Amino acid sequence: MDCNHASRRLLFVAGQLAACAASLMLIAAPAAQADQLDQHNDLVNQFVTQMHADPLVADCAAHGDFVASTSAALDHVEFPPSSFDKAHASVTPWNDSFDEGKQRVKVDTIVTVDGIGIAKESGNAPYDLKFRCGYVGQQMLAFSWNDPVPPAHARSERGTASQGGTHGKGKHSTKKATGKGSKNAPSNKSSHKSSTSSTKSSSKSTTTKSAAKKTTSKKKTTAH
Repeated sequence: MDCNHASRRLLFVAGQLAACAASLMLIAAPAAQADQLDQHNDLVNQFVTQMHADPLVADCAAHGDFVASTSAALDHVEFPPSSFDKAHASVTPWNDSFDEGKQRVKVDTIVTVDGIGIAKESGNAPYDLKFRCGYVGQQMLAFSWNDPVPPAHARSERGTASQGGTHGKGKHSTKKATGKGSKNAPSNKSSHKSSTSSTKSSSKSTTTKSAAKKTTSKKKTTAH
């Protein structure tokens, strides 16, 4: 009985610990998101107040800063004041799809801004980064950038495989057509030859029979 009671008590304690851990995870996730949002807003405010950036450009740059921090090649991104001038940043009315790929969402504004990516390896030169954001009103719905370490080139691999398949199919069909043509040609020649030879032999046979009839009739006349 004591053993059973101890086992039940251990199971109860384990269940309580698991529930506490789950609760802590649920609390930690919103807390992390809140911290990230605070950092984003602080950066936007910094770009607007200190560098006189357009609010949408500042928002796009702050989002680009966060995304670039996940790149395997970059340590961080820098946005000097020149990043927010007209030569390196733009706000363009769009009213169309953000791109022709996976982000075909319709947006009414396209924002672009340039940044400088500082490499993790000290020997590498800085990267010229370009961030592009799509907005509907003040809400960002799409984002892209020139990551120095892009994901696997699945699209190009599919394209290569597709081109290879088409090329192979073309070769196959050409060979097949040529094969049929080469087979038909000798066959036609053979049938032509056999029909010619059969005609010749038929005419020869007819001539021979006619000659034999004439000889027979001559013999009968002489005998009479």
